[in-house]
Amino acid sequence: MRAAIFKEAGKIEIGERPDPAVVDPTDAVVRVVMACVCGSDLWYYRGDTDFPADSPIGHEFIGIVEQVGDDVTTVSVGDFVVSPFAYSDGTCPDCRAGMTTACARGGFIPDNGDGGQGELVRVPLADGTLVTVPGSPADYSDDVLASLLALSDVMGTGHHAAVSAEVDAGDTVAVVGDGAVGLCAIIAAKRLGAERIIAMSRHPSRQQLALEFGATDIVDSRGDKAVEEVEKLTDGVGVDAALECVGTNEAMQTALKISRAGAIVGNVGLPHGVEIPAQGIFLRNVGVHGGPAPVRAYLPELIADVLANRINPGKVFDYTTDLDGIAEAYAAMDQRRAIKSLIKVRDRT
Repeated sequence: MRAAIFKEAGKIEIGERPDPAVVDPTDAVVRVVMACVCGSDLWYYRGDTDFPADSPIGHEFIGIVEQVGDDVTTVSVGDFVVSPFAYSDGTCPDCRAGMTTACARGGFIPDNGDGGQGELVRVPLADGTLVTVPGSPADYSDDVLASLLALSDVMGTGHHAAVSAEVDAGDTVAVVGDGAVGLCAIIAAKRLGAERIIAMSRHPSRQQLALEFGATDIVDSRGDKAVEEVEKLTDGVGVDAALECVGTNEAMQTALKISRAGAIVGNVGLPHGVEIPAQGIFLRNVGVHGGPAPVRAYLPELIADVLANRINPGKVFDYTTDLDGIAEAYAAMDQRRAIKSLIKVRDRT
C-alpha cells in the first residue's frame, strides 16, 4: 500500500509499505477513503517533538472495513466507519468512565504500526474503537464526509475542551487558538448553549469562519493586550470558561488570566513548555481540566449531529489534495496557508 512516511523534520514522503492484515482476533483493517493532517503532526514536522524516521504518520481517517478478526462483533466487512485517533477496548474502568484515551489496553494511531495517512490501516480493538455510519461513503456528499472526518479528532477535541471546562447554557466562553481545534471548540461551545463566545484570532479568514461557527466577538491581540480586551468585553469579570486549544505556554497563561474566579480552563492543546502556577489558580479557585480527547466516547452524538446537519465541522478543511500531494499538505499548514489539509485517498464511490 501507499502511505505517508515521516523522513525527517520538514520532509514527508509517500512510500510503499506492506498491506496491513489482521494480527489479533480483535483487529480490523480499514480501507481509507479520507484522511487529514493534524496540527499535532506539525510538532513532528517542525522538529519540536521527536518522531522515528521512516515511520508512517497520521491518525485521522474514515473508511470502509475490509477485514475483521474472529472476535470482532460490532463491525463487519463493508461497514462505513469513523475511527478516533486512539484505540480502546470500551470495557476497562477508564473506558466505562468515558476516558477511552486512558484505556488500559489501548494506544494511539500510529502506535499500531500504520499511520492514518495511507491506503489501509489496521485498527486494534475494533469493537471498542470503530463507530459505524449508516450506508456507505457513496451515500454522502464530500461536505458531509469532510465533517465526519473532522470527528476523528478535531471536532471531538474541541468538544472535549468545552466539556472539560463545563460550558453551560448562558455562559460567556473564550476560545484561545484559531486552528481547527479552536474553531471546532466554538462549534462545541455554541452546541452546549454558550451565549457569548469570544474567539481569539489574528487571521481574517479564520475570524470569518469563527463567526460562522458561532463566535460573537473577535479579539485579534495576543498576550497582555488580549487579556485587557477580554476584560473590557466582560466588564472586568473574565469568562465563565476558557478553552485552550494551542498547547503553548503563552496560550495557557492567556486562558488562565482571562478566566473569572471559579472558572475552568478546558485544556486540549498538546502541551509544549506549559507552566501552570499552582498558587495563582489556587487563590482564584480556577481549575484546569482536560487532556487527550476521548473521541470514541463522543462519536455517537457527534455523528448524529453531522448527519442531521446541526453541525458542519468539515468547513475547517480549506486545502484538499491526494496522497501524492501530502508534502504540500503539510507545508500549507506549517506556513499557515491552510487551516487543515484533507487527503482524498480513494473515490468515495
